[in-house]
Amino acid sequence: MATDTAMRKQQDLQTQYQNHKSTLQNLAQKVGEIEGEIEEHKLVLDTLKPLPEDRTCFRLINGVLVQRTVKEVLPALQANNDGLKQVLDGLMKQYKTRESEMERWKKENKVQV
Repeated sequence: MATDTAMRKQQDLQTQYQNHKSTLQNLAQKVGEIEGEIEEHKLVLDTLKPLPEDRTCFRLINGVLVQRTVKEVLPALQANNDGLKQVLDGLMKQYKTRESEMERWKKENKVQV
């Protein structure tokens, strides 16, 4: 009986560890995706900023290519970029919080990897 309880506890700890690890991996993946989108926005912004405001450009909105001017597109792109940066900051805080929770859990349960 004692070994059965010990094995069950070990399995529970392994499951909890895998859950913590999976959560951190998912957050890291989301962070990577957001960083990629921010980089794309930066590239487009850097390309459009030196152009005349009345120059025609095209923007893809929900799968539809829409003709606009640089003057119309720049503020929207900048707002999207700023929003993505806020989301990234939130994800980074969440990642650090989860990481510290995992470390605390490992210490409490004397888990060594």
